[in-house]
Amino acid sequence: MQRVLIGIGAVLLGLMLSRSVPAQTGGGEGPGRQILSAGDLVSVRSLVGGAAPQWSPDGANIMFGGALGESDLWTVAPSGGFPRSLHIDMGDIAFLQTHQAAYSPDGKWVSYLSTRTGPAEVYLRSLQDGRETQLTNLGARINSYSWSPDGQQIALAGDKFGNYAIYVVQVRSGAVTRVTTGTLNDVFPSWTPDGKRVVFVQLDDRWADHTVYVIDPAGASIPRAVVKDTGYFDYAEGGGFGYPAISPDGSALLFRSQRSGWINYWSVPMSGGAPRAIAPEAANQSGAHWSPDGKSILYEALWNGTQDLRVVSAAGGAPRVVAKPEDMGVINNAAWSPDGARISYTLETPTSAADLYVVPAAGGAPVQLTTSAGPPYIAPALIRPKKVNYKSPDGLTIAAYLYEPVLKPGEKAPGILLIHGGPTSSFNDTYQTEAQYFAMRGYAVLLPNIRGSSGYGRQFEDANNGCWGRCDLKDVVAGVDFLKRQPYILASRMGITGTSYGGCMTLDAAAFAPGVFQAGIAGSGYGDWIAFYNEQELRHIKLLDYELGPLATHEKLYRSLSPIYYVDSIQTPLFLINGEGKDLPRSNAGRQFADRLEFRYKAGKFKAYPNENYYIRSAANIRTMLGDMQAYFDQYLKDGVHEAEQHVPASAAGGRP
Repeated sequence: MQRVLIGIGAVLLGLMLSRSVPAQTGGGEGPGRQILSAGDLVSVRSLVGGAAPQWSPDGANIMFGGALGESDLWTVAPSGGFPRSLHIDMGDIAFLQTHQAAYSPDGKWVSYLSTRTGPAEVYLRSLQDGRETQLTNLGARINSYSWSPDGQQIALAGDKFGNYAIYVVQVRSGAVTRVTTGTLNDVFPSWTPDGKRVVFVQLDDRWADHTVYVIDPAGASIPRAVVKDTGYFDYAEGGGFGYPAISPDGSALLFRSQRSGWINYWSVPMSGGAPRAIAPEAANQSGAHWSPDGKSILYEALWNGTQDLRVVSAAGGAPRVVAKPEDMGVINNAAWSPDGARISYTLETPTSAADLYVVPAAGGAPVQLTTSAGPPYIAPALIRPKKVNYKSPDGLTIAAYLYEPVLKPGEKAPGILLIHGGPTSSFNDTYQTEAQYFAMRGYAVLLPNIRGSSGYGRQFEDANNGCWGRCDLKDVVAGVDFLKRQPYILASRMGITGTSYGGCMTLDAAAFAPGVFQAGIAGSGYGDWIAFYNEQELRHIKLLDYELGPLATHEKLYRSLSPIYYVDSIQTPLFLINGEGKDLPRSNAGRQFADRLEFRYKAGKFKAYPNENYYIRSAANIRTMLGDMQAYFDQYLKDGVHEAEQHVPASAAGGRP
């Protein structure tokens, strides 16, 4: 593999932070292993981790957003070289939104979303003279947009009047036309190649069904349905389904569907008709794009945490793998060059942040354009996890990542289960700061993809519907049993942690599997689903309605799944952490649970980190948080107290209430 560019942003970050210290021995990793500081581990950041990389219309550059500083957007030549700053500050963007930076079709402008004046608006920045213009002034959220092929108009989805509708904006004048009306959400507009029609997605009220419509951009016609897809819950307000991808000749479109039991791409004629799967696989697919000549389609396929890049003929047939990780890794953000001869993509691994690559579309050796590795002592010190699996009591196979501990001679390691958020999410072959940090400090860390995780088929994904924190807790407790079977484990000392749903599961484990864990740290978690339903934004309400049922008719279930009502059974010392002080999402859920622990004379602690929303995201706070977490786990899992071990069988975790 050719490497043609050395990135400096992560290097500078690493040098400014505290240095690591050598370990006396390295457990299974060999003697003298370097133990990296929290600062070192947090400094492992992607240079291309901001705006998704995209080719300039002339193919001369690839634009990306990253961590080089001074500008939010940079470009690099596809043949390599040092990146060039575009001197663009995109400002803030709302939680769970992205700036969606994009070239205009002629390459003279860059557009992006920003909340610098309130809700997200579309801004334009000239690449010729640096002029910046706020194109829209809707005063409402914009969740998606696209340029017309001639660059004269932008179609967008805005919620100015209570729900998302499609608007068309004239780029020269800023004049706005509302194209769709109604009470359902119309989102993710695309243009037909001739620029005569807009294609968009309409969500049903449950956000589970998607109908693709086509309409005249002046709003003069009644929308015509092209295809309807059902039963694919879309937490991202249509972002999971995404933009309809229209073929270059305008005859067909691609859409994502879970109708086969896996998220695959399907093609349907623009005139309507029966959809067909373009490359049916027992894997989730993402990122599909037509080749410029319309003869091929690229996409990414996820296989037990490893994601590769594939190309399939638009006419059908077996796909071919164009690029794949050498061992473990996730390929993302694939895009054709304008001439279709090359494909760019990013690659992240458990021991490296995402970097930008280019590969010939016909296949061949990729060229690495950026390097995010940081100081040279970091990469050799990072721990490569093992992929493992184990059985849950009811027969499910649980895939997991095991970070084996760095230990001194004769030492035994406490175990930590790190639970992902979601719950419909997954651990993949990506860099995990917390797992690295604790494994280097003598903890065995297991990252399980418990039932409800994505990437293992719809049946597995839906297996925790109606039983959050109860049935999926079986998989967590089975993970404890798996860790206890490892020869280096101190079986009497087990911890659990996670953020968001991982924080919720930490509280669930303490309440519904008492005695299994000797310490838990709940990051930005919630212990009362009834209160959560009543305080959260709409996407969370839709998620709860879909997976647990509406609160109005399922309050008994919500209460049975809420550990705050079972505090009396908790034996595990708990540390609750979250951010506070900034914009939504905000919550007092962590503090309230800690108060309930104190009222019941349970071992508990609470800390809020400043200048954050409910989630802890800044590098400075993460560094502090890791130290706080280590001190807590050390206090309870490395306390030197010896006691008779009491094994709690997995069945004690309970099942569906």
